[in-house]
Amino acid sequence: MKEIYRVSVIGSGSWGTTLSDMFARNGIETTLYVRNKDLYKTMLQTSENSVYLKSIKLDKRLNLTNSLSFAVEKSDIIVISIPVKYLRQSLEALKGYVRDDHIFVSSSKGIENDTFFRPSEIINDVLSIDKDKIAVISGPNFAKEVARQLPSATVLASSNKNIARMLQQLFNNSYFRIYTSNDIKGVEICGALKNIIALASGISDGLNLGHNAKASLITRGIAEMTKFGLHFKAKKETFMGLAGIGDLVLTCTGDLSRNRKVGIEIVKKRDINRVLDSMVMVAEGVNTVKSVFEWSLKNGVDMPIAKGVYEILYNAKNPEDAVEELMKRPLKSEF
Repeated sequence: MKEIYRVSVIGSGSWGTTLSDMFARNGIETTLYVRNKDLYKTMLQTSENSVYLKSIKLDKRLNLTNSLSFAVEKSDIIVISIPVKYLRQSLEALKGYVRDDHIFVSSSKGIENDTFFRPSEIINDVLSIDKDKIAVISGPNFAKEVARQLPSATVLASSNKNIARMLQQLFNNSYFRIYTSNDIKGVEICGALKNIIALASGISDGLNLGHNAKASLITRGIAEMTKFGLHFKAKKETFMGLAGIGDLVLTCTGDLSRNRKVGIEIVKKRDINRVLDSMVMVAEGVNTVKSVFEWSLKNGVDMPIAKGVYEILYNAKNPEDAVEELMKRPLKSEF
């Protein structure tokens, strides 16, 4: 392992910008790739991402570039922070610049429609990267709070213990505590499915169903997530940790949650397209629920919360009717 690493972050949304700023503050030579030329120029002038991370001044040591080849060639570690919906297309553009010694870290959360690939699987599929050189990071982390240097914890998963420990030491600091894991499947499944439950949580809040409903939804949500994960041989304990219940609680209750916000707005506008058109950032749960619901149908796995959210988003089901259907399901033992 090298002693000095250079990091490039691909994706200048709120999380990609936050991570790159944090790495620079850690003293790591860091480059953030900004695809949008207008945003790139503005960030050079103001040291601020006014579109995705307003009022946060970025570290002066952070390098910005509009050149993808420069960003990739200048790095040893490539952090991918791109919505899953656009991930494959973005990775295709990297193909000619990636080296065999590159280490990839995915911070993307979701499951690709059609292929049903997780982010690490998309990276491997497009770039043919050794799976031991792909890590994932996920946890209860609102970008704006991390950018403000408020205390946060997260999980970094890799099948390679040496790479996991190296990244843990490199990225960890006084306000961002990193735990390691070897359960890539579990961490990515948690990061994807918690957004579906957050959509349901927003719908619950939009309908003013109260705290009892919220607590019940979160609890049954983690049960549904765990059941799904076990089908893929993920580790049960991962769902009880930061990437699972930790991120689920945050996303279902926090006002900065995009997916919860979409759920609230769905109740008001009753039209998912109108809701999404009004948002700057991507709510990953909207695409993920389609993948997950279609998979559950094909494989005969009962996922009532995902089914209810899917019916509301894609079949214009009345949210009140979806709630009533959930409550009237056949009675059973909790475990």
